[in-house]
Parts: sequence; structure tokens; C-alpha cells
Amino acid sequence: MHSKLQASFYTRADVLQISKDLLGKVLVTAIDGKVTSGIITETEAYMAPEDKASHAFNNKRTPRTDAFYNTGGIGYVYLCYGIHHLFNIVTNVEEIPHAILIRSVEPLEGIDYMLQRRKKQKVDKTLTTGPGALAQALGITKLHNKISLLGNTVWVEDRNIAVPAIQATTRVGIDYAAEYKDKPWRYYIEGNKWVSKI
Repeated sequence: MHSKLQASFYTRADVLQISKDLLGKVLVTAIDGKVTSGIITETEAYMAPEDKASHAFNNKRTPRTDAFYNTGGIGYVYLCYGIHHLFNIVTNVEEIPHAILIRSVEPLEGIDYMLQRRKKQKVDKTLTTGPGALAQALGITKLHNKISLLGNTVWVEDRNIAVPAIQATTRVGIDYAAEYKDKPWRYYIEGNKWVSKI
């Protein structure tokens, strides 16, 4: 029996530490009767209100950003460029808008389902690397925005997978974020090929 991460994992104050702690954990979905999972290999932390790269910068509140202000342990899913669903995990306590973008996973279970969803014939790195690809492969859409990660649809497990070393680097695609574009708040498992970009 694998152990599902509990609320206390997500409600901690240090979003950077949680981002690192998620590496090697397993993201699982049970959607339309199809179970898929992957080892989290790459994350990005967003630390509003001061983080200019965050949708909740300066405590911005819109229908889209409302998820940020919930107690940690829910999903925040939004549509990027009108095409890609991106899956984030909300952390910290209510009213503190921290979140972690899951950027890549290493496929584990339900790979046939992943291939179908991604309209691919064979398994290669593009199956689940990059946040849009992994959400599509795992069946995550805007329907899962604000979903509890303590439930049985989308959740994260600790399977005691050893992480050899963690690399920290700058986040991707946030050139608009002034000094915050240079923060080393993207983390990935060193030497793992299932990472969007090294």
C-alpha cells in the first residue's frame, strides 16, 4: 500500500522546500476509470504576493487565481495559450498564495492510456515532459481546478523513491517577471531524462 501525501505536507510555509520534496513522489490520476501515474521529476515554485511571475502577484484576485487563496493541498489548473492545461499544487495556509507547477513526470502506470491521450504511437521523452504534456497524458483538465489532492481522483504518493541529487535553476518562460525571472526556483532530479529542459 502506497502512502498518499496528507494535508500537513502541503500546508507547510516553505514552498521552495515543498517543491524539492515533491521530486521523486508519484502523481496519480484515476480519471474515467483509467489509472495513470508518473514520478515527479521537475517542479517550479511560485511565491506570491511578491513573486512577479505568479498569477497572484500583488495579491491579485480573479476567478482564475481564486484557487491560490485556498488551504494547501488542492490543484490549480489553468489553460495556457488556450491549448495546454497546466497542473499546479497549492501550498501553505489559506490566504497565502503559494503554488508549485509540476513540469515533468517519468511515466509509471497506465502508459497505454497516456499514449492514447497524447495521440502517440511510442513512448519517448515528449510523452510527459513539459507541464502541458504531462497534464494531457494524465488526463488533467480545468475540470480538476481546485480538486482536493486528498481524494481519489488526483493525488500524490510517497513510494520511497530515492532521489540522487536535485538541481536548482531559473524558471521557464517568465521573462516578464523582472528580477524574479532569475530566481533559482525550478528544481529537477539530476541525471533524469524525463525533464523538460536542462
